[in-house]
Amino acid sequence: MESLVSFFVYLFGGINKDIVIFIISLMPILELRGGLLAASLLHVEFIRAVIICLIGNVLPIPIVLLFLEKVLEILGKWSVTKKIVTWLEKKVDSKREQIDKYGYWGLVLFVGIPLPGTGAWTGSLLAVMLGLNKKKSFLCILLGVALAAVIMSILSYGILGSLL
Repeated sequence: MESLVSFFVYLFGGINKDIVIFIISLMPILELRGGLLAASLLHVEFIRAVIICLIGNVLPIPIVLLFLEKVLEILGKWSVTKKIVTWLEKKVDSKREQIDKYGYWGLVLFVGIPLPGTGAWTGSLLAVMLGLNKKKSFLCILLGVALAAVIMSILSYGILGSLL
C-alpha cells in the first residue's frame, strides 16, 4: 500500500494529501479502504481522513446506480463487450444467494465487511444487476460504507497505525 500511495503522490506532483486520499477513495477496488490506509500512511488527521474518504467513496454510487443498467444494456449489444457483460452476470448470480438470504442487510454486510471484491462499487453493481430498489440499495450501501469506515479506521489508525 505504501508504494501505491507513493505512486499517487508522485503522479500528482506533490499535490495536497487530501486530494490523494480522495482520489484513492473514488477508485473501484481501493475505495474508502485504500483511502483510509493511505491517509494513515500520509499522517492525515483521523477525522478529516474519514470525512474525505467517505465523500470520495459515496460520490460515484448514485451515478452507478442510475446509469449502470443502461451501460450494461449497450455493452451487451456488441460481441466483444457482450462477453464481459455475460461474465458479470454469472459473477453476480454467484452472489445472489447471499443477498437473497439476508435481503438488504446482506447488501449492507457485503459492502461493509472489508474483503477483496466487496465494497460500494461492487455492491452497486450487485444491486443494479439483481434489480433491487435503487433508493433502498443506496441507503444500504451508505450503511455498508459507514461500517467499512469503522472497521478500516480501527485497522488503519488503530492496529496498523500503531505498527507504522
